[in-house]
Amino acid sequence: MDVPSCAGPAPAPRQWTVALAALGVVFGDIGTSPLYAFRECFSGVHAAVPPDPANLVGAASLIVWTLVVVVTIKYLAFILRLDNNGEGGILALAALVRSAKSGDPSVSSKLFGLGLFGATLIYADGILTPAISVLSAVEGVSVNTAGLQHFVVPLTIVILIGLFAIQRFGTGRVGVMFGPILLLYFAVIGTLGLRAVLGRPAVLLALSPHSALVFLASEWKHSLPLLAAIFLSVTGGEALYADLGHFGRRAIRLAWFAVVFPGLVLNYLGQAALLAGDPSAARNPFYLLVGASWVLPLTVLATAAAIIASQALISGAYSLTAQAIQLGCLPRMSVHHTSATEKGQVYIPLVNWLLMISCVILVVAFRESSALAGAYGIAIALTMAVTSLLFHSAARRIWGWSRWHAGLVAGGFLAIDSAFLAANSLKIFHGGWLPLVIAAGLVFLMVTWRWGRARVAKRLEKQSVPAEILIGEAARKSIHRVPGTAVFLSGKRSGIPIALLHNLKHNHVLHERILLMHVETLDLPAVPPEQRLSIESLSEGFHFVTLRFGFSETPDVPAAMREHMPPELAYEHARTTFFLGRESYAVARDTVGFNRIRLAVFSWLSRNSTPATAYFRLPPSRVVELGAQLTV
Repeated sequence: MDVPSCAGPAPAPRQWTVALAALGVVFGDIGTSPLYAFRECFSGVHAAVPPDPANLVGAASLIVWTLVVVVTIKYLAFILRLDNNGEGGILALAALVRSAKSGDPSVSSKLFGLGLFGATLIYADGILTPAISVLSAVEGVSVNTAGLQHFVVPLTIVILIGLFAIQRFGTGRVGVMFGPILLLYFAVIGTLGLRAVLGRPAVLLALSPHSALVFLASEWKHSLPLLAAIFLSVTGGEALYADLGHFGRRAIRLAWFAVVFPGLVLNYLGQAALLAGDPSAARNPFYLLVGASWVLPLTVLATAAAIIASQALISGAYSLTAQAIQLGCLPRMSVHHTSATEKGQVYIPLVNWLLMISCVILVVAFRESSALAGAYGIAIALTMAVTSLLFHSAARRIWGWSRWHAGLVAGGFLAIDSAFLAANSLKIFHGGWLPLVIAAGLVFLMVTWRWGRARVAKRLEKQSVPAEILIGEAARKSIHRVPGTAVFLSGKRSGIPIALLHNLKHNHVLHERILLMHVETLDLPAVPPEQRLSIESLSEGFHFVTLRFGFSETPDVPAAMREHMPPELAYEHARTTFFLGRESYAVARDTVGFNRIRLAVFSWLSRNSTPATAYFRLPPSRVVELGAQLTV
């Protein structure tokens, strides 16, 4: 069996620059894990494990080899190779699997649904990560001065509110600062760890997997709680795949091997060395690696790293929402592009403020990072397990692997994911229920939206009129024609849109050119220019037009028309009117039970969605909306 290699030729100077940028965006989450991961192995519910030298070496060994197996082997060597035209992330992977050839379309649909579930878990992580990262960093102010403990929660809330308040300005201007700050952070935590290791070199035994196995065997009674704590060290691993489209696999691998992995390993070994000499330091070994006079500067640096880690998750939630909207899994929302050059930098106000409110509530409710750790981890453990399942299907469909080949590799990943998932399941009654409830609620909204849209499409199909009938009426000159072009947006590829029928009913005229336009989102991040627009010309000035966009693109309809409309249609933007149907929904009286609730939710989502005029970037002065009420 061939194992993909992470090695390659020496990186070019520009590759180092890209790797530095990747350092600031991709590795913030996993980089802040030393703030709490090793501490959780020997405190709280894990305090029954004595911090003797053998156990300390064993715990450090477990963390090191978890980083090796989960991050280096699973994600860097295998998962990063599954890019959807350069884009990564679980939703892009699900779309890639769905678009691959399969004998059973229902299987593809179920796999895509599995990807949606994994995506909703990332939202839950996007709420928990800023809360636990910033809170654990700010707790450094009370390490040596217990009297400052009551300032931790208010200061955390102020930082979180400030972080979310500046999101509308975008991350482009401050993004260049992220890489150098994280580079300094990893250099500092690595140096602190190395200093402690040099004082107790016996902890280097943790580099052998034998120490991890012996530790698990000797402390088997506490193995599941310990694995839950160990898993906190890799909770940022999914970000490596999610940000693939921004930096490329080579830059991500370069940053990991050159900076992140050495810094993390040295710091975890250093914390083990510190506790070997002073077991009482288990209350906060990260900050106690430095002297009292250096705790405050380290707190400031760690807080900056935590903010950067939070920024990556927040930005990821925006990108994920934009993809979900394009793929028809969420209603339209207002999406603002904060960069004129980087298409991936978006800001979604509704998502931003919901995340902020949720983070503040979490901090107020839990008050300590150790308490939040009980809720943290289960969402990412589930996401990683879903990724392994999708990897199996992708390896078979995309790479053409045999059943045993894909099963062997994916089965190995899934076995490790299952162990961590079982360990994190113990957290369900200690706060772990929270991300599951969030994910379940989001899955319900997504599934309800897709179900409602399908139901509406069937109802519209019944009311639709074949294009041939209207074209025949136009050929008999029974309908008055006026100069100009009319574009009627439709959710289907054929038939006459309801908006056209309503316009004809009320105004009794047709434009000389009628474009029946369907906007389609493909399972690709971006559509090649030659595939953007296709036209089927009928007669009497009627044309079926299909505009295609990728799930990472902005559906700017006027811009696409100006660029791709063929000259023979004599398209003039100033003489074009866009007609939209704006439906309101009434629930049928014979609808009862759970379906009535789902239809009520769907109707509410539809009423509060962003108007099509804004979403498709249509000029408001050239848009005519025709309302209609549908009973569904």
